[in-house]
Amino acid sequence: MIENADQIFVILLHWLVGLVPEPWRPWLSYLLIIAAIMGVFGGLFAAATIAERKILGRIQNRYGPNRIKMFGIKTFGLIQPIADGIKMLIKEDIVPHAADKVVHYLAPIVLTTPIWMTFAVLPMGRNMTALDMDAGILFYFAMGSATELAVFMAGWSSHNKYSLLGSMRAIAQMISYEVPLVLSTIPVLMLAGTLSLTRVVDAQGGYLLGGFIPHWFILTPWGFAGCIIFLLAAMAESNRSPFDLPEGESEIIAGYLTEYSGFKYALFFLGEYVGMLAVSAMLVTLFLGGWHAPMKALEFIPSWIWFFGKTICVILLYIWSRATFPRIRLDQLLTFSWKFLVPLALANLVVAAVWHFTNGWATPLWASVRWLLCLFLIAVPFVLLGRSLDNKKQSPRLYHYAE
Repeated sequence: MIENADQIFVILLHWLVGLVPEPWRPWLSYLLIIAAIMGVFGGLFAAATIAERKILGRIQNRYGPNRIKMFGIKTFGLIQPIADGIKMLIKEDIVPHAADKVVHYLAPIVLTTPIWMTFAVLPMGRNMTALDMDAGILFYFAMGSATELAVFMAGWSSHNKYSLLGSMRAIAQMISYEVPLVLSTIPVLMLAGTLSLTRVVDAQGGYLLGGFIPHWFILTPWGFAGCIIFLLAAMAESNRSPFDLPEGESEIIAGYLTEYSGFKYALFFLGEYVGMLAVSAMLVTLFLGGWHAPMKALEFIPSWIWFFGKTICVILLYIWSRATFPRIRLDQLLTFSWKFLVPLALANLVVAAVWHFTNGWATPLWASVRWLLCLFLIAVPFVLLGRSLDNKKQSPRLYHYAE
């Protein structure tokens, strides 16, 4: 019974595919998997928009979305995504006269399509990887980097200086934080010995202390540091607060989205949230054990529940950070990446190597020495790099005004 609940979606897929003739089965399998991924994560996108607005309203002591009714019945804001979708569909689609209309039209499509493709290599449960590639993580980052092209297409094709400036700011931010994002994953690949995300999750299986401590990478010194670096870099990659400078409403109108309206604007909005779901799922896969349970006694709960439960917790962390931290300046954003996260990620590679080559220190005494040594090797760069970011050491900025 427990095994059937864990493999319910795999069993259902095989049953549906078996209903059609043999030549059609591969194509039906592809279509069902694509529909399932878009349906599940599209539903999570809608739920995330409701949750974010309600949580922000609660934190900021104001009302969230709660006035939408259906047939006169109060729905507590649960159909707000439907209202937003209808509003975007019926809004006028305005394109500047001087814009490159073809590129302007293609930009939101180029942005959203690769993001959907990243979910294909994520193991969402036991035997629930749509495309189990030997180099799945390379495919993931290759698809994710395609969004930079779409951002430039949107800014350049609008024929608007605010849009072009916003796209350049966005690309500078995305490239700057893509470097520590990738570097933070290298220790995981080193210790797991594979580029396959399925095998990365398998490497985090097993428990310590009689089944109470999971063998997750985050519970190691290098894994914890890598998880924090990945989380911060992913937050900037997905344009989440306090790194939401690409829109820059108070400085450059709305960044590369200035000349977009209607459903094309909604596609950019969709891409941002789906990208947030993708990086949250990747963080769970790399550092939080993927679909593995946190205790051996809890393995009776289906693996896909653990995967999506962890992913939702990471999304709630994103929402909490948006309500807590103010937006930082562009120079602070770039400095934080190149002078703190990148060197710290490189130092974490050394810590992961030390952890690997001291694997034979199995006695309690030497295991403690191993932990203290790795903690020391990651804490010293953290303190030194953090002190270098102290604004008090920088000379005051001078402003010159026109006469």
